[in-house]
Amino acid sequence: MCADFEHDSPTMSESDGIRYLHFGTEWIQGAMRTRKPAELVLAYTQQMMAWLMFTRPGKQDKLAILGLGAGSLLRFCLKHTPCQVRTVEWNPAVTGICQAFFRLPGSDRSQIDHEDAGVWVQDPDQHGQYRALMVDLYDASAQGPVRDSLEFYQNCRAVLDGEGIMTVNLFGAHPSFERNISHIRQAFEGKVLLLPEMDEGNQVVLAFKGDALEITAGELLERAMQVQADHQLPAQRWARELLSALRDTGARLP
Repeated sequence: MCADFEHDSPTMSESDGIRYLHFGTEWIQGAMRTRKPAELVLAYTQQMMAWLMFTRPGKQDKLAILGLGAGSLLRFCLKHTPCQVRTVEWNPAVTGICQAFFRLPGSDRSQIDHEDAGVWVQDPDQHGQYRALMVDLYDASAQGPVRDSLEFYQNCRAVLDGEGIMTVNLFGAHPSFERNISHIRQAFEGKVLLLPEMDEGNQVVLAFKGDALEITAGELLERAMQVQADHQLPAQRWARELLSALRDTGARLP
């Protein structure tokens, strides 16, 4: 990812109490409800937290976010989990606009690294550290992830701890989708689930390093109910959609 900040210059708009982040285009790169800044406004950002259905993070666990955006995932994770959260954002101007206009939390549990995410995941010091990794890497065109190689996803798997889970924001109709899915499946040895594509075109993928996927349909529905109660996320719908998609393909949870 070259340091071409000119084409990813962050701008802001606001409508009906929601503040939006842009990179100099009409594409929305993030959002915040000004009266409830920790709420996840965009449906795909809610789905990026679907890993909560498969693991309950504790105080000793660490989370990582690749791509700050409007800080939505960071605000949510700091409010709803006890974890340390490390965010990787290549453009300091994005961090600056988040600090000025998107209520970026000041917390001793939060650290932001201004670095290329593709380089950061290669760092052996980060390997084996994180219970969840949320990957949302888009530039001003907002069409396909700017990091999508097999090596990148192999390194994403490496930064997870033994039971770690990755979520990735993709665009289902974009030519990059099949390439990303192929690389994720290879890197994670086929331990991959796809949430249904949304109207906006986003499709969130879950990939599992350890055995967190080895639960029954009943256990998944029960966990989803708890996540919905604890975090006000539509997790029960996600669980039903996942189970329905698995039935349609003839696959099933172990």
